[in-house]
Order: sequence, then C-alpha cells, then structure tokens
Amino acid sequence: MEIRRTGTINVWVTDAVTVTPFGDNLDDLWLALLAGKSAIRPLRRFAVEGYRAGIASWIEDLVAIDNRSMCHFLTERLLRQLGPTPPNTLLITATTKSGIDNLERMRRCVPADPADVLPGGLLEDVRRQLKLTGECFNISAACASSTIALAQGAELIASGYTDAVLVCCMDLVTEFVFSGFSSLLALAAGPCRPFDRDRNGLTLGEGAAALLLMNSELARQEGRSHLGTILGWGAANDATHITAPARDGCGLRQAVLKTLDIAGRNADEIAAVCAHGTGSVYNDLMELNALNQIFGNRRLPIFSIKGSIGHTLGAAGGIETAVGLRTLSEQTAPPTVGFSNPEMGAENKVSFQPSIFSGDCLLTTNSGFGGINAALILEKGSLQ
Repeated sequence: MEIRRTGTINVWVTDAVTVTPFGDNLDDLWLALLAGKSAIRPLRRFAVEGYRAGIASWIEDLVAIDNRSMCHFLTERLLRQLGPTPPNTLLITATTKSGIDNLERMRRCVPADPADVLPGGLLEDVRRQLKLTGECFNISAACASSTIALAQGAELIASGYTDAVLVCCMDLVTEFVFSGFSSLLALAAGPCRPFDRDRNGLTLGEGAAALLLMNSELARQEGRSHLGTILGWGAANDATHITAPARDGCGLRQAVLKTLDIAGRNADEIAAVCAHGTGSVYNDLMELNALNQIFGNRRLPIFSIKGSIGHTLGAAGGIETAVGLRTLSEQTAPPTVGFSNPEMGAENKVSFQPSIFSGDCLLTTNSGFGGINAALILEKGSLQ
C-alpha cells in the first residue's frame, strides 16, 4: 500500500453510529452524557469475587448464541444503524481483544468458534454483513486503536489512495480482560473519577462505533451528510514503559503538535478537548501535563466520557470521535461524571456540569499501553 499526497483533499465524516450500555444509537448516548448519567453498575456476566472491582459499564442484553462470540452480536447491532456504504469502501477495524470471550468458552470446554478470537474474525464479519469488496485490515494499538484507525483512514483519503473508508471498532467486557486489569492493580473499586484528585483507577466498559469517512467531493456528489471534517491526525510513542505513560506527557504532546501541524491550526483555534481521561492516577496527570503545555492557562472545556460509559479500550477513540462531532454540533461539552475535586491543572477546565462554548474545532486524544498516543482534530460539519 503506497500512500502519496496529491494535494488538498477534505476528509468528511458522513455517518457515525454507536452501541453502548445507554442504547443502540448516538442520540441516546448523547442525551445520557448531557444528563450526567452513568452506566457503571454491578457486573453479573461472570463471577467477580477475588478481583479488585465488581463493577463495569456493560450491555446487559448482549449475550453469545451457539458457538459465536458476543462480538458478532454487538457488530450486528452496530451495523444495522449504518446508512448505505459503497461496496468498494476500504474497511479498517479496530479492537484490542476482539472475540476473546470465545477463548474463555474454549477453556471451559464449551463449543466456541476459535476464529472469533483473532481480530480477523471481526474484519470478515463486517465485510460479510455489508458486502464490502474493497481492501481491509485491522489495527490493534491498545487503547488508541480506533483513534489510529481513524487517522489511517483520513490519511488514505487525503493522499488520494481511496475515496471512502469505514472504521468499525469494538471491545467487550470479558473475564480475560477484567482479570488482566485487576492483576495490574488498575481497576477502581468504585466508579472511575477522571481528572479528580481522589481518583484511584479505571472502570472497564464495552461498546462499538462505526464512522464512514469520505472524500468531500464524492460525499457532495452523493448527497451525504457532513457531520464534520477530520482536519488533522497524529500519533507518537513516548517509549517509556510497557504500561505507564511518560509523566511529563511528552508523547501525547508530540502527537497533538503533529495533529495541529497537519490540520494547519494553532492551539488557540481549539475550542474544546475530548480527553482520554481514564481515572487512573498516572494517565490523567500525564494528560493534564501535556494539554497544559499546549494550551497554557486557557479555560477551554476538557471532558472525559469514561465516568459515564467506562473505558471501552479499542473502541474508545471511535465512540469519543462520534461524541466529539456531536459536541461541536451542539456547542456543548458534556459533564465529566465522577469529577468533583480537581486535580492540579484541571481547575476551571474540567467540569461536572455541561459547558457551553463557541468554536469550530475540537481535539480528541487517546493513549494506551506501550507508550502509544494519538490525536485527531475535528471541525464542525455543515449538514446535521
């Protein structure tokens, strides 16, 4: 796959759909976020005795049938909301663990399709359901997976390589994942508290998102909606630790600066930030360090939705990009649920109330294990 820039090509987002514990559409998610609701509740999908937490943000009516992973049924619920997709659309999926629930079933000697365990199973499932004939690949880059997938999709369109890219992302709450985060001492006993001085860990969540990116000229010709434009994208690795971020935020800062450069914007033109905001001690402090280096003392709204829907891992960036587009459309940043006692650097920026703002550009960021950092700059759309 050779990528060469051919000039200025605008990358529109023409469709954005989500599945979360708040429902199978973006409208329900948005209204719940604005109302400050939380989907974090006691976890009953598997026994949680002995783990550091007993809660998660999980979809109660999501169950596996026959030998198929829950990821198939989550994907079906996602794709039935999606509008028409050109058959030759390039497909990128993003996930950290795909149908890892089938590995758990195999371990218990319960019939399960082993193909679902690998990310390729998700890829083929989406291709089959949408009857896509274009190229396809999966990106697995820890908790920045879908942000990097969107960045890759935008780059492929901006370079002239293709005219349409569909990014589908999902991750599940499974015992395999839950036990891993518990063993890392990363889970909070209670609901996570992003950017709060008293935070003590993250809360896992599950969900999915699909976003259709198109060359703006093709989108206009086809009469597509213009939900927003991906103006810039960037990724960087701080190469510090296998799980912990660089405390000074150097990797995230580099990713954001690259994103601003590609977008042709300066920091003063960013009106709001949809932050990673997991509620873990080191992540949130790292983010605040990086963002304050870039934005200084500006009182722009910074928010995290993980206090509402938990950390959806590889799906986080996709869901948060969909929310970021709605944030720009409504010119309102949703509250950060669980936030009450500001961490140093969060004062007058993070809020437990909705924040009205004025501006056309929003920054969304995600970070992951292995020092991965990624960012996107979104511009407000013209047709909602």
